[in-house]
Amino acid sequence: MPGFFFVLPTAVRGACSLLLYGANTLFWVPPVVGLALFKRLIRMPAWRRRCDRLQNAMADLWIGGNICNQRLFSSTRFNARIPDALDRRGWYLVIANHQSWVDILVLQRIFHRKIPFLKFFLKKELLWLPILGQAWWALDFPFMKRYSKRYLKRHPEQIGKDLDITRSACEKFKTVPISVMSFVEGTRFSEKKRDFQKSPYQRLLRARAGGVAHVLAAMNGRIQQILDVTIVYPEGRLRFWDFVCGRIAEIRVRVEAMPVDESLLGDYARDRRFRRRFQGWLNDLWKEKDARIQRLSASSSDSGPTDSSPLEASMGVASCSGV
Repeated sequence: MPGFFFVLPTAVRGACSLLLYGANTLFWVPPVVGLALFKRLIRMPAWRRRCDRLQNAMADLWIGGNICNQRLFSSTRFNARIPDALDRRGWYLVIANHQSWVDILVLQRIFHRKIPFLKFFLKKELLWLPILGQAWWALDFPFMKRYSKRYLKRHPEQIGKDLDITRSACEKFKTVPISVMSFVEGTRFSEKKRDFQKSPYQRLLRARAGGVAHVLAAMNGRIQQILDVTIVYPEGRLRFWDFVCGRIAEIRVRVEAMPVDESLLGDYARDRRFRRRFQGWLNDLWKEKDARIQRLSASSSDSGPTDSSPLEASMGVASCSGV
């Protein structure tokens, strides 16, 4: 039911929501960063595991505050279907299509307290983003430096650096349950980028298979499930401001769980046969996702079983106790 804040103009609600996001972030980032610095002073593995768990608990509370914020100031309906058998003590690889910064908030909301804290592969430049960059560093988010093919031809010594970074990050992920998140398109979708890539899909860019394959191999069988997430904004591409103002009527999310079997584990860098097979598997997955996006975009929110099971039914949207 709409509350007191919904009588305010949307721009005012958006401003209040942004202020609350900022206050929540400023409250949690100092202890998260402080604990990261303290963790690095003592190299004992048991101590580091305890610090990791405490940091992840603080990050969960941070996300919980953001979800309360969304429920206070926004009436956006989250229409989502996710598997029932998810475990907060498990290890997951989460992959999703990417259209907006809002995608991150959507993923954090639908998976909150259902799977371990999500950790993203980020562009190295984001390390210098004030406050958030330091928080991501403290939480051991892996920062990746991307090189163009032209640059790698001039500097062949940089080939394989991304794999080394992936392996180093995954070593930290082996001791505490974690969800490794990857936007495998590498960037946000747009028609201009799609046409430039000559992508075979209508609503997706080409998927980059290397990062996913490297994570699965580096985790050495620890990851047992892949969660394939499809995010759809029926009203079209949105801005973050539209989201915080509550101007988005509905967001649709579908999550498919699949096991990690032996066919998905191999040496992507050196085994050409495995590389072709893995690329074919991901391309088939992306073809299905493209069709799913088109179906979800075209259908009404209540048309048949594909669009049923709204997230509110299971999360208790009316109160913050469900976050």
